Amino acid sequence: MAEHGKDMDLDDLFAMARDERPEMPAGLQSAILADAAAVQAGWTTPQPEPLRGGFWLQLRQAVGGWPSLGGMVAASAAGLWIGFTGPDFLPDPVTLISASAEEEFVPYDSYDLAVLLAEDTQ
Repeated sequence: MAEHGKDMDLDDLFAMARDERPEMPAGLQSAILADAAAVQAGWTTPQPEPLRGGFWLQLRQAVGGWPSLGGMVAASAAGLWIGFTGPDFLPDPVTLISASAEEEFVPYDSYDLAVLLAEDTQ
């Protein structure tokens, strides 16, 4: 095969490989299927344990225990704190509502770089 492979085109080599399919030994397929059936017979589906106790115990179990519940409480407290205080670099929404279209209002006037960039674009 190596000698006449030098003269052959790549498509011819692929066609020859498709034509010469190797045969599977007689008992190999039945041995593979028997082994697969034996392995599958040993598998069992785990049953989830029922939730017991009151509402708070069920919630804690459903969420994933105390570590998960503690993380959710910390994230909620941080979100509440950020929502009430607001970052300093964001404009106050109340001043944006009260500004009229006739006034020149720059919400980022505390940042010198932002003002310089705005002046460069005009």
